[in-house]
Amino acid sequence: MVLRIYLLRNGETYFCRTGRYCSCDGVPLTDRGQQMADYFAKAYQDLDWKAVLASPLNHAIATAQPLGLSLDTRPALRELSFGQWEGLSPEEVNTTFHDDYIRWLADPAWNAPTGGEKGIRVARRSSAVLDEIEETYPDGNVLVVSHKATLRIMLCTLLGVDVGRYRDRLAMPEAAITIIELAQYGPFIKALNDCNHLPQHLRPPLPGAPISTGNRY
Repeated sequence: MVLRIYLLRNGETYFCRTGRYCSCDGVPLTDRGQQMADYFAKAYQDLDWKAVLASPLNHAIATAQPLGLSLDTRPALRELSFGQWEGLSPEEVNTTFHDDYIRWLADPAWNAPTGGEKGIRVARRSSAVLDEIEETYPDGNVLVVSHKATLRIMLCTLLGVDVGRYRDRLAMPEAAITIIELAQYGPFIKALNDCNHLPQHLRPPLPGAPISTGNRY
């Protein structure tokens, strides 16, 4: 047996749909986001889960709840804090906080959104959760439900990718599943951004199709 960590991004929210930065609590899933959560649960409810760990933010918890399993929340799985950019679009941030925005785009590991959080800090806090999982569960399936930036940073940590490149190297669609197998020789990707549990109308656009670039935080 090996340990498999399933990384699940929260379902769609208003902020996801409109490409606005969001790291606050109390944000509900849209109807579409709730459907995503329900379809995930239908596809994965029979898997033998050792544990379900989730960000304490409402939209992460709501994504995990349809599984019907007890879940443990971890503050370390919260989304990267966007500080004064909260609720703003990239265009609005670029206008109001231009210099900070340019620095952040160049290296989000060591530059934070205005009043927000550096990527490297998210890497440190989320790594503690990964260490906890590995120490507690020698094998089996563990589900981690979190958010776009945090999950991409966690993947960088696991795969040895520069955290400053998490925005440039990794996508993370809503309600997508990434499966990491912790084998003896190190982390191995079994699936990346798998959306096969979602019906076609809930899946992200296919490669080459027009997509919004506003939500690439």
